[in-house]
Amino acid sequence: MHVTIDEAYLLEQLKALLAIDSPTGYTDEVVLHCSRELERLGLRPELTRRGAIRAVRQGSRRAGARAIVSHVDTLGAQVKAIKENGRLELVPIGHWSARFAEGARVTIYGTQGIHRGTILPLKASGHTFNDEVDALPVGWPYVEVRIDAITRTAEQTLKLGIEVGDIVAIDTGWEFLDNGFINSRHLDDKAGVAISLAAIEALERAGAHTPVDTHWLFTIAEEVGVGASSIVTADIASMLTIDNGTTAPGQNSSEFGVTIAMADQTGPFDFHLTRKLVELCKENDISYQKDVFRYYRSDSASALEAGHDIRTALVTFGVDASHGYERIHKHALTSVAQLVAAFAVSQVKIGRDANEISGPEGFTHLPQR
Repeated sequence: MHVTIDEAYLLEQLKALLAIDSPTGYTDEVVLHCSRELERLGLRPELTRRGAIRAVRQGSRRAGARAIVSHVDTLGAQVKAIKENGRLELVPIGHWSARFAEGARVTIYGTQGIHRGTILPLKASGHTFNDEVDALPVGWPYVEVRIDAITRTAEQTLKLGIEVGDIVAIDTGWEFLDNGFINSRHLDDKAGVAISLAAIEALERAGAHTPVDTHWLFTIAEEVGVGASSIVTADIASMLTIDNGTTAPGQNSSEFGVTIAMADQTGPFDFHLTRKLVELCKENDISYQKDVFRYYRSDSASALEAGHDIRTALVTFGVDASHGYERIHKHALTSVAQLVAAFAVSQVKIGRDANEISGPEGFTHLPQR
């Protein structure tokens, strides 16, 4: 069954998601947004204590269910210290370089109020420091937040209601161009969330039937390595993760089509599930390429490390400058959504996966010489 993706809906959802600050640890509002949208699409979201979302779309069978996961949390920062000059020292939330933080506009979610500011290098004035601006090392100890309020001392900043540990959200600065390119921070993984919602919308609009239940999962702490560790249930046999790929020298990812990850730093993805994705791309005329990521982990890794015995695969939209000021083309987003929908309606080929434990009958084979 061919399911058509509504590209306008996908991009509308991406814009809405990018408008909501959601660094890891500050995800409640984006969780509520996604929950409302899932309800509007006809699904019933279930939330964990901290806000990870599960919405099950019923299929012909419960056992051997499939999970499709993306994460709503993004990179960000926290106040490490309030400096004597009233400015803020930061520590990053997630792994990203201070090189991309310099010049960013931010929102400081203070303990007693919300303030705006800018991340600046310690030596920011060219008229004062001249070449010393370029000689300053790159790193979080060499940047600070200038708060857009009257404060020149630590005491004044404390009176603003800003304290150590407060969340600092980084502006996206998004721009959607007429030629299809999208520039923004936090496409990782808000684009993945928009893809999930677009795939659900397409399946619902088509009244598509699936051979097994589909668990649509939205995690809240992937950027700090927790991800899908606690939201996978025993009925799930396979999990498809949606996240960003990396278009960079030495990589095979692309800003167009689907990039299927064959391995990341935790090792190879499931042979059979990955091969199935390639076959679905060919059957549905979806352009694709394969890639291997060296400095990368996703919700798949956290699920396996938590002890869940499931097949996992990773399908990505290739972004340029990942974990920096990112860029993608809408062609990749729509392509991934098409593949995700095709996966949801595809037939189950490994029937024994419905059981957690069974004998060798029906076990899979691999090519041998």
